[in-house]
Amino acid sequence: MSVALFTLGGTISVTGGSDRLTGAELTAAVPGLAGLGSVLEVQDVEAVPSGNLTLATMLDVVDAASKAVGAGASGVVVTQGTDTLEETAFVVDQVWPHPHPFVLTGAMRNPTLAGPDGPANLLAAARVACSPAARDLGALVVFNDQIHAARWVRKTHSTSTATFASPNTGPIGQVVEDQVRILTKPARQDGVPGRPEAADLDAARVALYTVTLDDDGLLLEGLADTHQGLVVAGYGVGHVPSALAPVLGALAERMPVVLTSRTGGGSVLRSTYKAAGSESDLLGRGLIDGGFLDPYKARVLLRLLLATGEGLDEITAAFAQHH
Repeated sequence: MSVALFTLGGTISVTGGSDRLTGAELTAAVPGLAGLGSVLEVQDVEAVPSGNLTLATMLDVVDAASKAVGAGASGVVVTQGTDTLEETAFVVDQVWPHPHPFVLTGAMRNPTLAGPDGPANLLAAARVACSPAARDLGALVVFNDQIHAARWVRKTHSTSTATFASPNTGPIGQVVEDQVRILTKPARQDGVPGRPEAADLDAARVALYTVTLDDDGLLLEGLADTHQGLVVAGYGVGHVPSALAPVLGALAERMPVVLTSRTGGGSVLRSTYKAAGSESDLLGRGLIDGGFLDPYKARVLLRLLLATGEGLDEITAAFAQHH
């Protein structure tokens, strides 16, 4: 039995300057891996900060991971930087077609610091990847001995080793005394149909606009000429200044515009508030309800849907799964 390990770089591999550990070096530094009963088959894919990763790169990793499970791997682990891990995990979750666990992890303290967390995170991730209990859960983020569903997890702190949390649900499981304990099994959702090509991803430009106090909306001018979609991170339950409501409504006539909350937790509402710029006003103007999705994941989903050629009805239905 084997686990496929794909390394993409990030803090877990940083040893100073531009030097980074290979996958073989990473695994050699993890006590306990030999006792898993599964061999880690290492593929070094990238050695970059996670801010340099792309959707196309992650789709290529998913393709390689699919080949690995087709060849007999019981699960998949990806190590990468944490800056974009909540987004890359959601990319994987939307396109991973297999029941095998697909686990992403990393580190907040690099190997040169006191108390690096990378080895413990990698060991826990490998345990989850080869656990039958973790099957049929889609993409998972394993960090600090907690198991998070990709669609709910957030990076919530700039430096803490407990940075990953799922504000709306909590973790779905934990690694306790070397055992994988799944506490709740969320039903898998329909993913994105098809596999977008790199050129289609490049052509599917989606902007993210965060609404702020006394917002004049000038950055929205001309957006429909340069982008194919927009995600709005509104105040609270999905509100914007009243002056922006007609601007966003006009954009929604030309492209999909998804309404989310900038708060980091909770859902946008649908019908509680009625004023201009409220959630009911914006949805009435054609914006799409993003539900519990945070703005970053909403942008990932919209871009994938546009890149696979989905129309407005299909896009709306995809976001409805997150209500």
